Amino acid sequence: MIITVANQKGGVGKTDLAANLSSCLAKNGKKVLLMDLDPQANATTYITDKKHRKTTSHLLLDGKMKICDIAVKTKVENLYLAPSSQHLYATQIELLNDVGMQFKLKKKLSEGHDFDYIVIDTPPSLGLLTINALTASTHVIVPVQTNYFALDGMEMLLKTVDRIKEEINPGLDLRGFVLTMYDKRSKLSGEIENIVRGKFGKKVMETNIPVNVDLAISPKMHEPIIISNKESRGAHAYVNLAEEIINLEGN
Repeated sequence: MIITVANQKGGVGKTDLAANLSSCLAKNGKKVLLMDLDPQANATTYITDKKHRKTTSHLLLDGKMKICDIAVKTKVENLYLAPSSQHLYATQIELLNDVGMQFKLKKKLSEGHDFDYIVIDTPPSLGLLTINALTASTHVIVPVQTNYFALDGMEMLLKTVDRIKEEINPGLDLRGFVLTMYDKRSKLSGEIENIVRGKFGKKVMETNIPVNVDLAISPKMHEPIIISNKESRGAHAYVNLAEEIINLEGN
């Protein structure tokens, strides 16, 4: 499974979801690659504080570069990172003049790898990097923050996914929406959950990601929640979400 985590809205827990889901999948014994396609490199710094010579920018621009050339081990057993850097900003511009620019990542992934899962963190936009991720993926997961602006821009994202399915990647599966920053004590979170589940039905994952102090602290420690505090509510939520994702295989 190649899973793109996408939402053009910022601050919805997208990187948190990508980093912690990939870590929990790895804890289940799966070999996992967390690929950072965001020039802000938040997923990279979430997992490690090390500097990297080879990044996803090199992967997209260098025809000879392979996934194994940039993937690095992390603190989590079975989890590897394809790091990002600010060079991806320039990479987007260079790719604009390239024939088949939306297929760059798909080509790299089709060259062969031994990962059970690849989880791709994307920028908060529907630009070329996100299009590349969606073109190369089997599944899309959309984090939805439980506030009144949760569905803002969602129509544009869904149209983009539908267009890519129709024209480029017919196997792309929207599966599904994950409610993030959920506060079960809040009436608002409950109202937003009802709206989202009413609108998207079974496409909404059963697991909600709670508002959790430990999750907020985790990036500062450069560790996923499964390492920084495996007994926290946030860790338990991501463990449950990973199990849901694993159960999707073959469905």
